[in-house]
Amino acid sequence: MRPISRDTVQRVPKVVLHDHLDGAARPATLVQLARVSGYQGLVTEDPERLAAWFRAVDEPRSLERHLARFDPLVDLLQTPEALTRVAAEYVQDLAEDGVVYAEAKIAPEQHTRAGLTREQVVDSVVEGIRVGTAKARLFGRTVDVRLLLTAMRQAADSLEIADLAVRYRHRGVVGFDIAGPEAGYPPTRHISACEYVKRENFNLTLHAGEGFGLSSIWEAIQWCGADRLGHGVRIVDDIAVGAEEGGTEGPRPSAKLGQLAAYVRDKRIPLELCPASNVRTGAVRALAEHPVDLLRRLRFRVTVNTDSRLLAATSMTDEFTALADVFGYGLRELRWFTVNAMKSAFIGHDERLDLIERVIKPGYAAEYRDHAGAAFFRQEDQW
Repeated sequence: MRPISRDTVQRVPKVVLHDHLDGAARPATLVQLARVSGYQGLVTEDPERLAAWFRAVDEPRSLERHLARFDPLVDLLQTPEALTRVAAEYVQDLAEDGVVYAEAKIAPEQHTRAGLTREQVVDSVVEGIRVGTAKARLFGRTVDVRLLLTAMRQAADSLEIADLAVRYRHRGVVGFDIAGPEAGYPPTRHISACEYVKRENFNLTLHAGEGFGLSSIWEAIQWCGADRLGHGVRIVDDIAVGAEEGGTEGPRPSAKLGQLAAYVRDKRIPLELCPASNVRTGAVRALAEHPVDLLRRLRFRVTVNTDSRLLAATSMTDEFTALADVFGYGLRELRWFTVNAMKSAFIGHDERLDLIERVIKPGYAAEYRDHAGAAFFRQEDQW
């Protein structure tokens, strides 16, 4: 079968569960917002050079250095107009990328410096999503975007953010998240917020296992009750890999899973892997060394995500195309990642099933016919 093309990847339906809305702002928009507000913190007013600055990698690579590049983004998103505009453009960019469902992360506490309340921050973003969705429809594209409200590890108001997320659960917010530097800020510092979310029968995903190791993952799951792991890439530290073994679906690595890794796999806890971002932050040295393929072959609940599209210089099309190039993936594997993500979304079962059966499977089936011919297409429902 011929290699999969970038155009094919862009056409197939895609799902993203881990994507920071402020980290996906358009450089040209940031320049315009800076001019209007008189902000002097951008390194340049040339959009292309600004994009290059955001995407530059600081050595040695670390999560903390990566997070520091968010400062100008947060500085500029302090008004309802800025938040609504960036959210609307965010939705349109997702639609152009072939994304059919997304969960966008926003940290309300970071956008209140100019006097906005947390509620006003969320209202502004919700309005932007509404506007962006309507504009995408005008061009024949449909994308369903929901929100995850994020509390920052280094702050002390996670319980208030959790309460805000629950109060907005019928206005587009589908879950609560905790992000920020992992080292020195364990998830158990916010256990009250996590317990509140669980008592309210709401959804919880925590950044864990990106900038820190297995203890962060263990606390996120066993103490905080996380439904999903934001990143979780360091779960590989609990896996001892042996030689390849044969199987009906091709070679599969023999591996001895530690107790935590076995628990994550057996309980089908989704991993929100972000390959390009993981390379940028130094969580892995290179894409070819990323454990995404190992975890896929070991049948963890792997999903592929963008994390921060501006800073990581990526999109879902970029992520899938790079994985196809490095690991030899075809449409089968890309559909597997996509269905995994949709199964793991924080919306109702009926909504998830509808998108899988009505949008995702038909979208991939159409590309199978064009890409590999009818014989391969007839095998599609066997896996």
